[in-house]
Amino acid sequence: MTDTRIDLVSHLDDAALPKGLSELLALVASACVDIRKVVSGGALAGALGASGSVNVQDEEQKKLDVISNDILTDRLLASPLVAGVASEEMDNCQPAPHSGGKFLVLFDPLDGSSNIDINAPVGTIFSVLAAPEGDITDASFLQDGRKQLAAGYVLYGGQTMLVLTTGSGVAGFTLSLDGQWLLTHPDIKISADTKEFAINMSNQRHWAEGVQTYVAGCLQGVEGGRGKNFNMRWVAAMVADVHRIMMRGGVFLYPWDKREPNKPGKLRLMYEGNPMSFLVEQAGGKSTTDGRAAILDVSPTELHQRVPVILGSANEIDIIADTCGV
Repeated sequence: MTDTRIDLVSHLDDAALPKGLSELLALVASACVDIRKVVSGGALAGALGASGSVNVQDEEQKKLDVISNDILTDRLLASPLVAGVASEEMDNCQPAPHSGGKFLVLFDPLDGSSNIDINAPVGTIFSVLAAPEGDITDASFLQDGRKQLAAGYVLYGGQTMLVLTTGSGVAGFTLSLDGQWLLTHPDIKISADTKEFAINMSNQRHWAEGVQTYVAGCLQGVEGGRGKNFNMRWVAAMVADVHRIMMRGGVFLYPWDKREPNKPGKLRLMYEGNPMSFLVEQAGGKSTTDGRAAILDVSPTELHQRVPVILGSANEIDIIADTCGV
C-alpha cells in the first residue's frame, strides 16, 4: 500500500504530461464523483429504471445512462481544454461551443446498465485524444487506439476506484470519504498466467468453433489438456470484469457470434475496446480482436464501430491465439 497522502492532482503533476492534460483528467475524475453520488442514491434519487428512450445502438437507456451522459457532457464542454466529446449514448459527436480546445474525450458514461437496478457494479470508461486542426466532426475522433493520450475507468463498487494510464504504466486511485482521489495502487501489473476466464456462457452455442474449443479446454480442468482447474467469472459489466483482471489476472472474452453474423462484435471500439486495451497493455497484458490482431491497431471507420474483444493475462491470450485459431 502506497502513501495515501498522494492525491490524483499531485500524481498527475509529477507525470510531465502534455500541457492541460493533467487538468482535463482531474475534471473527468471530478465529474465521476458526481456520477457516483447519483449511482449511490439509486431509488432515493429517483434514478433507477428505464428512461423510455433508446440510444444509437438501439438499446434501452436507463435513467442513469442519461444522467451520467449529461454530467460528463456538460462538464467537459464547459472546459476550454475540450474541443469536442463523443459518447456511446449519443448519435454523433458534440463539438465544444468555443474554439481552441486541445483534446477530444470519448466515454461510455455508465457501463453495465443492466446491473443498475440490482445494485451490482457499474462504471465509467473514458479515452482522451488530441484534437486535430479545423472543425470537429465525427471523423476527428477516428484515430487508432495507439494515439490515445490517456484512458481510464471509474468503478462504482464497494469502493469507488479510478484506474488510469497516460502511457507510462497504470495507477489506481480510491475515492476517500472526504472526496479525494488518493493513490492506492501505484503500479498495477496483470499477472501473465491465470486460472480464471470471463465469458457469457449462455451464448456458447453461438460462438465460433475456436472459442468453443478454448472454453471447453478450460472446463475440462486438471483432467484435460490444460492440466489445471479454471474458475469462470462474469459480472456483465466490462468495467467490473476488467478491474478483476487488473487486480488478480484473468481473461475476458466477448467474441463474435453467429446471432448477428454481419456484426463483427458487440463491444464498441472507441468507447470500450480502445481505452480498456490501452490500460491492459500498459499493465503488461494483451488485447486482441481475434487472437491475432491487436485492438489498438484497428483503424476505426465509424464512431460506433463494434469489435470482438479478448483481453487479459498475456500468456493466456497467447494460448487462445495459438491453440484455438480464434
